[in-house]
Amino acid sequence: MAVSNRCEQGEWVEVERVLLEPADRSPNLPPETAEKPLLLWSKGFATASAALGEELTVETMTGRSVTGRLSAINPGYTHTFGSPVPELSTVGRDLRARLATWRASQSAGE
Repeated sequence: MAVSNRCEQGEWVEVERVLLEPADRSPNLPPETAEKPLLLWSKGFATASAALGEELTVETMTGRSVTGRLSAINPGYTHTFGSPVPELSTVGRDLRARLATWRASQSAGE
């Protein structure tokens, strides 16, 4: 599969844009954060063809139009909520069992 640095209209892409320059950011931020711009990445369908790094407007899944610098072609989703917390793994099962026991005791008392 060939890797392309150019997208065509209608392809699934990601654009990046600067929301706030460092000078416009809150003075309450840590210095290492305040010295960097606040960036936004949006995924959507390209409204035209463009090369990586060029400005492009995308139409998001919700129908919004977002303009930014083309940063990825056919991007995936890489977010995670981390590893499961062992203490929370059984909460649902245990709660259902307790509710079943309580309901049974309520029915027996009628």
